[in-house]
Amino acid sequence: MISEARIRDFQRDGATVIRGAFSRWVPVIAEGIARNMASPGPWASENAVTRGRFFDDYCNWPRIPEFERILRESPAAEMAARAMRSPIARIFHDHVLVKEPGTPKETPWHQDGPYYFVEGAQTVSMWIPIDPVRGASLRLIAGSHRWPGMVRPVSWADDSDFYDTGQQWIPVPDPDAEPGKFRVLEWDMEPGDVVLFHFRTVHGARGNPGDRRRRALSLRWVGEDARYVERPGRTSPPYPGHGMVAGQPLREDWFPVIWPPPEDPAGTAAPHRG
Repeated sequence: MISEARIRDFQRDGATVIRGAFSRWVPVIAEGIARNMASPGPWASENAVTRGRFFDDYCNWPRIPEFERILRESPAAEMAARAMRSPIARIFHDHVLVKEPGTPKETPWHQDGPYYFVEGAQTVSMWIPIDPVRGASLRLIAGSHRWPGMVRPVSWADDSDFYDTGQQWIPVPDPDAEPGKFRVLEWDMEPGDVVLFHFRTVHGARGNPGDRRRRALSLRWVGEDARYVERPGRTSPPYPGHGMVAGQPLREDWFPVIWPPPEDPAGTAAPHRG
């Protein structure tokens, strides 16, 4: 499922790729993405593109049965726990990202961490494409999960500041403008391959100007050391009314532990959608 060598890659570089891990789950993911796009959630976005379409939506697994199947029945949760070296894997949220053909808009370089209200060394995002990926791939800066600060979070729509605050951030890097300064990881991928990366790993994605769709499901996980942290504004996802305080573990009823599986999975509460 995930070798010790891949775990070491993840721990060292903040990212790794595993081939074919979700190949048999591609039809299920495709059904879930189609259902999500036909019935978007309250936080869906079209990302203000002027050509093509860049759809994303998150926090839908309680209402999309295919996504819940992936969480509970696929290798995802155990793989996450092993990659994080955590005794548990707790779901934070799911995230659908679809770049239709002829969409030149890039996903800006960013870390997931500054947008989230959770901190911890044990975090992992899974990026699972269900279409062949050639040139519209995820790109990651190796080792950036160990940078001493966090990169300025920006709006994907217009690259403006995500938070209205004077907080000091690391400037958004531009590896293409400074060739050789960073080691950038990027892989051609087949449906069902997966990239694992830390919440603090700086990453972005190319546009999709070609003639092939690029659909992907991301699953975000946290481990035993994850704690709620205050941010200088509304986070993404926002999860309004959560009631947590700084330093508290994420509440179990909204963010359940998926691995090890509970004795009665049907009795696990679904996270609040606001």
